[in-house]
Amino acid sequence: MSEATENPQELPADVQELVTKLFTWAREGNLDLVEYVKQGVNVDLKNQEGNSFLMLAAYNGHPELVRALIDLGADVDAPNRRGQAPLAGVLFKKEDEVLDVLLEAGADPLAGHPNAIDSARMFGREDVLERLTKAAGQE
Repeated sequence: MSEATENPQELPADVQELVTKLFTWAREGNLDLVEYVKQGVNVDLKNQEGNSFLMLAAYNGHPELVRALIDLGADVDAPNRRGQAPLAGVLFKKEDEVLDVLLEAGADPLAGHPNAIDSARMFGREDVLERLTKAAGQE
């Protein structure tokens, strides 16, 4: 099951508790999550909203966990159910260190809706617009 909590009533209570804990750790930046991924938890597991561990860690400003998840193969452009990609989310939250990590990992500024370039314009982030357009090959 790629979306762990899509049908939570189908999961045994102990599994649901573990999954909830893992997504909480992603939000909190808890690096213990990395050990679970190394032991076989899908690095791109998504919650009921379609948010991956990386999306939650990025959106909540945890560059160390974002980097660790990327090193384990996390998809840097995985959209949630609303079509949002992590890069656009970090622009909104002004998480510039996470933005750097995602761009270094090859995140696509044109992924998602709205994409990161449109988000930068929408949120007045001219300070990063040039970097995003270069990364997207739109110089």
